[in-house]
Amino acid sequence: MALLEVRGLHLAFGGVQALAGVDLEVHAGEFVALIGPNGAGKTSLFNCITGFYQPQAGSIRFRGRELVGLSPDAISRLGLARTFQNIELFRMMTGLQNLLLGRHSHVRAGLLDALLATPRWWRDEEAQRRRVEEILELLDLQVARAVPVGALPYGLQKLVELGRALAQEPSLLLLDEPSAGLTPEEKEEFLFKLQDVRDAFGPAILLVEHDLNLVMRASERVVVLDRGRVVASGPPAEIQRHPEVIQAYLGGGAGGPA
Repeated sequence: MALLEVRGLHLAFGGVQALAGVDLEVHAGEFVALIGPNGAGKTSLFNCITGFYQPQAGSIRFRGRELVGLSPDAISRLGLARTFQNIELFRMMTGLQNLLLGRHSHVRAGLLDALLATPRWWRDEEAQRRRVEEILELLDLQVARAVPVGALPYGLQKLVELGRALAQEPSLLLLDEPSAGLTPEEKEEFLFKLQDVRDAFGPAILLVEHDLNLVMRASERVVVLDRGRVVASGPPAEIQRHPEVIQAYLGGGAGGPA
């Protein structure tokens, strides 16, 4: 059984069909890239998987459990984490504080423990900080540890957002255009960081990305969306030669929200 199974997903905004019967699978530990022209439905699919949009028809199952109808926070607690096209961080908080927020579902001490600073609370606090420090080390983010993220360069903010997602310890990590706005050197570094993440934590990754060079180097399988439909799926080398993929990019067909 696949870790994530999407079947017959339909989503429309008024008369605009964003998703038209999308089928998708991601298996445990797999690295899948989702590509397509602007408006193909990539981010709409992400928003359905993570509960921000509710589709009109279809099924989304994670570890056999139906996600349609669940709230984003309930879905997150099941083991899914995501980043966003536009960075969604608390800009006045430090890198360390932003990552600690990603640990909220792992906190076991209650409000009374926190108010009374009980031994249970101290043990829990130490465990969460230890995990966050491991992520800061893995992503070379010590420079961001005590700095408000709003004062950090854009590339470091992207890594902090990745770190916060990792702090949730997801079994499925959804990355929405993580290299957008990065320089070629920062993209190369980000690619190495993704490999470090896979080696250290082993999550499945579903990546939306416009940089096809990064996609072909990083992913094991590529799924192509065009006008809300899956037009191709396969290994990167096969996808590069697929006639419908070439038509989707060179023909420029696209309609609804991305």
